[in-house]
Amino acid sequence: MERKKKKNKKPLIGMIVLFCAILIVSCVKIADILFEREKDIEDFQKLTALIESIPSTNRSSEAGGDSKNAPQEIAPKGSEPSVVIPSVSKPGETEATEAASADTASKPVFTRNLQPLFDKNRDCIGWVSISDTSINYPVMHTPQEPEKYLRKNFDLEYSRSGVPFLQGTHTLDSDNLIIYGHNMQNGTMFSELIKYRNKSFASEHPVIEFETGRGLKLYAVFAVAQIRNSNAWYQFAEASDAADFSDRLTAVTKSALYTTGDPPQYGQQLLTLSTCYGSSKDDRLIVIAVEKQSQ
Repeated sequence: MERKKKKNKKPLIGMIVLFCAILIVSCVKIADILFEREKDIEDFQKLTALIESIPSTNRSSEAGGDSKNAPQEIAPKGSEPSVVIPSVSKPGETEATEAASADTASKPVFTRNLQPLFDKNRDCIGWVSISDTSINYPVMHTPQEPEKYLRKNFDLEYSRSGVPFLQGTHTLDSDNLIIYGHNMQNGTMFSELIKYRNKSFASEHPVIEFETGRGLKLYAVFAVAQIRNSNAWYQFAEASDAADFSDRLTAVTKSALYTTGDPPQYGQQLLTLSTCYGSSKDDRLIVIAVEKQSQ
């Protein structure tokens, strides 16, 4: 009787070992990503706690950052002298009262106390947020090292998420402020910008807030576009004149998924939020908003 040949089990065992090794490595990577996500969320929550909201009754220039660390000096501290209106007006008093009212109306409004952030890190220039989304972060600016916060957190430690930052060649006075943020798969940073591909999301989230040491500015979403990182829009900081401003808007809106509202006019500041999106590493999605005029 012939003995049955034993099957060689080594290849099977090798495949099982390889599979287990791949599974372990994958689990470790997933755990690492989840740990980083939780750490990032916790770190930003701590920063959010530092900038406690300012009661609406106390939203004046005194609430803004006015130390040497703030990106922009604002009006000195101190309240305006109270204006007492007598029962009988005297010549010139009406004009003085109107001037005082206009001066009060022109003062910057602050909704967050950003001074602790300015003190903690001088690279911080403000805070960007969109209501009812996860976008609620500090904004950094390092002209000498533009991408410093691409892979660093607020405390200058390595971070895959980084921190949103203003383009190095731009200033708070630029005609077009471009702020970059990662499109993280874990749902943090600027990942929710992708939802702006649907116009209905823009209708539900039409305003972007950007608060700095100068006060709060509100920007109305005007256009959403898919472009390459080589697009001329990324070189647009200042418009030489009204025609140049219009030409740049016309060029970028050719790539727009949609536009909403009236086209921005020369003199209105633009805010562009940019994140990675698309099949190529060079593909980007941008949300362009225009500064809302104070009422």
